[in-house]
Amino acid sequence: MKDALGLIAIAVTLMAYGASAVAQQPAKISRLGLLTFTAPPPTSIPAPLDQGLRKLGYVEGQNLAVEPRYASGQMNRLPAFAVDLARLPLDVILAQSYPAAHAAKQATSTIPIVIMGAGDPVATGLVASFARPGGNITGVSALEEELSGKRLELLKETFPKLARVALLWNAADFGMTLKFRELERAAKAMRVTVQAFGVQESKDVEAAFAEMTHKRPDALFVITDPLTQSHRKQLVEFAAKNRLPAMYENAPYVDDGGLMAYGPSQAENLQRALHHVDRILKGTKPADLPIEQPTKFEFLVNLKTAKQIGVTIPPNVLVRADRVIR
Repeated sequence: MKDALGLIAIAVTLMAYGASAVAQQPAKISRLGLLTFTAPPPTSIPAPLDQGLRKLGYVEGQNLAVEPRYASGQMNRLPAFAVDLARLPLDVILAQSYPAAHAAKQATSTIPIVIMGAGDPVATGLVASFARPGGNITGVSALEEELSGKRLELLKETFPKLARVALLWNAADFGMTLKFRELERAAKAMRVTVQAFGVQESKDVEAAFAEMTHKRPDALFVITDPLTQSHRKQLVEFAAKNRLPAMYENAPYVDDGGLMAYGPSQAENLQRALHHVDRILKGTKPADLPIEQPTKFEFLVNLKTAKQIGVTIPPNVLVRADRVIR
């Protein structure tokens, strides 16, 4: 009896020890690479990215290690950064913008890549198709052709006499150049003349402002990518100073004083991209994850800005706004 009790005690001790050992094992650390054209944020990673990852249960420093590479507006740094990331034991790379996605694709064919803000990934050759991307790339894309035309339609509907529109875009970004060409086609169908302002680096933006002041367009249309986004406040201030109606592609421009914006919810797009990251970290192959399209779109109007620049937003346009700043 004593021997039996002794064996039971030993078994219980071993079980307790085993459970303790399992409990003490460190959590698996997932490794995420971040490749972006933007400048470094005040924190180690951008707050929206950190919050989105936390929603999915990933906390940097606990079960997640992030290797960020910020090009700080210098596109020529992206290829070297991508190669640097490809040498690391990463589980997945999040590439923001077409140049970052292209650099990542050139650097690795084995590490999964999730893209966002990269334009039309099929037209640019990043993936084979939306439904079956193939290879090591998946992510989120907007309906660029339809959106470009819709934005221009809203601008024309708001200002029926619109005859000349200035299109400002990053001409060094192939994805944004394709979007510019779509807008050219849409403008031609609406009998609107396009004044093209292709910029490639920060110094080009001021030069574009000077030329725009000389050419005097009826309205401004800004194609958003990390380069133009980094000059968001300057663009909004220029439009206000010159009493120039402007259409943008996302909410932060209007929050900063821009007149109008129409496009996918940035928060939703980021969360969709992070869901792809999550599924890859849990074992799904990127080739099996279709490129997702946005489902939530926002039309924003800033009536304070409209009053400041002396324009009126027609009621039939205003009633369609999801958010109005008064």
